[in-house]
Amino acid sequence: MNNQPILASAKAGCFVCVTDRARAKTFYGQTLGLTLKHEDGFAIVFDSNGTTLRVSPVKDFRPQPFTVLGWEVPDIKVTVKALAGAGIEFVRVDGLPQDELGVWSPAAGIFVAWFKDPDGNMLSVAQH
Repeated sequence: MNNQPILASAKAGCFVCVTDRARAKTFYGQTLGLTLKHEDGFAIVFDSNGTTLRVSPVKDFRPQPFTVLGWEVPDIKVTVKALAGAGIEFVRVDGLPQDELGVWSPAAGIFVAWFKDPDGNMLSVAQH
């Protein structure tokens, strides 16, 4: 049996499925400001601060009701205001006490806010 951590030093990547390639490219590249690494017949590939994000167009897609991708940010209020200024609407979750910006704090020093991409993928920003 191998006791070596097989993937502990490997860099993780992220995947998001979408239905409209052009709309997704604009959202992730222009609205969110991620850097386009390359594009091929299978995906639009962005760099998100050193993490690869593959945005993959698919024919049949149903977004999930939970977060599929998130970013940790140094100041959630500044980030939420900037995203709102870029036209992003934040999700209100029934039963969670969110502030006027849509930020929820589950514990001291932890904050999270949710928004969706054009295909309905639930995304988040968080501050720890």
